[in-house]
Amino acid sequence: METQSGSPPHAFDALVIGSGAAGLTAALALADKVKVAVLAKGGLATGSTAWAQGGIAAVLDAGDTFEEHVRDTMIAGAGLNRRETVEFVIERAPHAIERLIELGVPFNTEGNGLHLTREGGHSHRRIVHVADATGWAVQQALLQAAQAHPNITLFPGRSCIDLITGRHEMRYSGSGRIWGVYALDEETGQVEAFTARATVLATGGAGRVYQFSTAPRGATGDGIAMAWRAGARVSNMEMMQFHPTCLYNLEVKNFLITEAVRGEGGHLINPRTGKRFMAFYDPERLELAPRDIVARAIDSEIKRFGLDYVHLDISHQPAAFVKEHFPNIYEKLLELGIDMTTEPIPVVPAQHYTCGGVLVDLDGRTDLPGLYAAGECTESGLHGANRLASNSLLECFVFGESAAADILAQWGSFEEPPAVRSWDASRVTDSDEEVVIKQNWTEIRRFMWNYVGIVRTTKRLERAMHRIQMLNGEIEEYYRHFRVSTDLIELRNLLQSAELIVDSALRRHESRGLHYTLDYPGIDAEPLDTVLVP
Repeated sequence: METQSGSPPHAFDALVIGSGAAGLTAALALADKVKVAVLAKGGLATGSTAWAQGGIAAVLDAGDTFEEHVRDTMIAGAGLNRRETVEFVIERAPHAIERLIELGVPFNTEGNGLHLTREGGHSHRRIVHVADATGWAVQQALLQAAQAHPNITLFPGRSCIDLITGRHEMRYSGSGRIWGVYALDEETGQVEAFTARATVLATGGAGRVYQFSTAPRGATGDGIAMAWRAGARVSNMEMMQFHPTCLYNLEVKNFLITEAVRGEGGHLINPRTGKRFMAFYDPERLELAPRDIVARAIDSEIKRFGLDYVHLDISHQPAAFVKEHFPNIYEKLLELGIDMTTEPIPVVPAQHYTCGGVLVDLDGRTDLPGLYAAGECTESGLHGANRLASNSLLECFVFGESAAADILAQWGSFEEPPAVRSWDASRVTDSDEEVVIKQNWTEIRRFMWNYVGIVRTTKRLERAMHRIQMLNGEIEEYYRHFRVSTDLIELRNLLQSAELIVDSALRRHESRGLHYTLDYPGIDAEPLDTVLVP
């Protein structure tokens, strides 16, 4: 799997790692001025963006205001948000929607304007959407624009291993600057170097560190782990959002039932009592409470009554209304023998979003010169201790453009990449023990779900960390002695992400937002970020 001796790297002006909303937005904003390479693990549309059902939050209604969207975001984030970031993103939301319309995203309309729906935690209808498949429509529009741009080269099937830093230069400089990335060509087995003056991480979250997750298969914390190994700080990794309503099905384990089902009147019901239960947990907002509250409520009902799931019921709404608003969910459930117009949907919480990540400023800059980041792999200050529904795609568009704008503004000060070393695979051999990877992957996901889930304790977290420390040596030894594969790269990043999550959770001695621990049920007077330094 080594590159040919002396083979030159792929050299571009700018490099974007990730082909979802954040990555393609950055690439398109850069490409009018510089030549851009976009690397994608697997297919170009297999990331989280295409899976997003709900929509994009933006103040577009006459009765709504930026200040109210800011307030809703801050309340959901339990005060841990950075207000400057929240205002920065929300004030740019209408422009982001206009840009997507220009790219051809067919948002649902009503009368002379866009149809706006409401989701949990929002005080107004402000969610623009394409039925219940907004992410797919956005992904296709961005991808078509990128494919048509002469300055963008797309590289699917590239699993990124590590960022290229000063220690990889032919003449070692000791610089902490990032010059690109080493990536495995999944088809040929070669490891290639991609170099650039500026690199943008847009690799998504770390949802697959958990046994149950709505995230796609590739959400293994790759960008977060690579940035950490290169020397960047990460923040608030303990804030892992669990979506309250993932379909409970033994065969289909990661099908999300969008927040909008509750936004359009869906009720959460205890299947044993036959009664709604959110009044016991949040009597004012009921099913429209923020996700952390609803997820804990469902988790509590399941544990108290020994249930496998609870019911989400929207069958009291007219059948035509349900089919019009949720056509894809309706069809998918019908394939599984569930008619949501006449019967309830069995649901359970599942990991849904990584609110922490690589620490960035308003320009998407990380601690490392030459390295930017945008989207779910970052901690920008927008989400705080809990992401407000439909703010995630919005963050991707705003920070994708912001990072690109700063790169172009600083372009004159960016140096050409130096000569870098080819990947050295001469010391490694093939392995006949691939089962080790599967075993370790399964073990990590199970103990993270059991010990670092919706409700935590110090003892559970310590048990998780003990297992991580044992696995660290085992996986590192495997990585150093055998040829890299996508599965091995992901396992290495998965374990690193798990360690960052558990370390962060052990450091927070309070229950705030998504981090709820029985040992510290109170909330501190001053909200502080959990910042980890390599």
